[in-house]
Amino acid sequence: YQRRVHGALPCHTAPDAAGGFSSSTEESTRSAMRHYEIILLIHPDQSEQVPAMLERYKGLITAGGGKVHRVEDWGRRQLAYQINKLNKAHYLCVNIEAEQAVMGELEHAFKFNDAVLRHLTVQKKKADTGPSSMMKTVEREEARKAQQAEYAANNN
Repeated sequence: YQRRVHGALPCHTAPDAAGGFSSSTEESTRSAMRHYEIILLIHPDQSEQVPAMLERYKGLITAGGGKVHRVEDWGRRQLAYQINKLNKAHYLCVNIEAEQAVMGELEHAFKFNDAVLRHLTVQKKKADTGPSSMMKTVEREEARKAQQAEYAANNN
């Protein structure tokens, strides 16, 4: 067993402009704009309030210097299992670019909003601006329903 003192571990501190020491990893996480994808499951009885909720969250993001890249409203969908004795929920997908402080505020807002049943935040490498595979499925379902309605109207 040999004990190494100098050069054993990389040091993450460096003198800053004021002559003090600050952690370089701390600075990079504090000011770094990162890309996130947020999936929200909203109580189905609160579907009418979804646009207002979205505007509130968008305002929170933009006020913190972030950007909203994509917002998708997937509508009411069947849940895989019951949550709070509910079988359906209103789904939202939001892709944003924000700092960690803004994400903390958003997470806090999600936790204390009774209408938000569940939320999932995933950090992404880059901004996704195109339609998601789920949105493509929703659009196909809507097109199929419209086609069935048109066919039923023509045959009656």
